Amino acid sequence: MDSKQNIVAACDAFLVHKSEVLIATTFATAALLGAVVGSVLAASVLFVHAADSSNTVSIDNFIFTPKALTVKAGTSVTWTNHDDIPHGIASSDNAFKRSAALDTDDSYSFTFTAPGTYQYFCYIHSFMVGTIVVEVATGSNATQ
Repeated sequence: MDSKQNIVAACDAFLVHKSEVLIATTFATAALLGAVVGSVLAASVLFVHAADSSNTVSIDNFIFTPKALTVKAGTSVTWTNHDDIPHGIASSDNAFKRSAALDTDDSYSFTFTAPGTYQYFCYIHSFMVGTIVVEVATGSNATQ
């Protein structure tokens, strides 16, 4: 082989090696991106599930959030106390059983079976008020 053929052979070998490295890098990058995208998608599903707390009421800073909540009949509503002091849930017209005093991070749940508007309050701090509106359950919403 002359020197020109040696140079061409060396360049060909270099290009083949460079192609192999590029293919390996591409696959590694794709695998990494796939893992990242998969993790982000999984986290977003968990976040959406957590954010889809349409049957929960948070108690924080002496406020019920949301102040008014609309659910279908048969839905259990859960109140969770995030304040550092106790709160208690009671119906304004005794339409549902009153809770025990809820310490920090304690919860109380009640299943609303009959359509209607339910006014409630904190029986320890009567200025704290809220409303649960229960609609008729129909079709796929009949069991929540």
